[in-house]
Amino acid sequence: MGIKTKKIGSAGRFGVGYGKPRERLVAVEKKQRVKQVCPFCSGRAKRQSKGIWLCSKCNKKFAGGTYHLQD
Repeated sequence: MGIKTKKIGSAGRFGVGYGKPRERLVAVEKKQRVKQVCPFCSGRAKRQSKGIWLCSKCNKKFAGGTYHLQD
């Protein structure tokens, strides 16, 4: 069904259980959905797979964080 609420956000799909894991998931997904910046050219980096990123501007493929690029 995928119901979202203001308080819990995207983890609302899990229903009433899973308290702490749900909160951690919300924190990870918020960081993940922010536009990631390429460290080489300041272009837009997109996640290809776990830890592999591709910049759409300079077309470089590089390794980084699993869900988001670290600063």
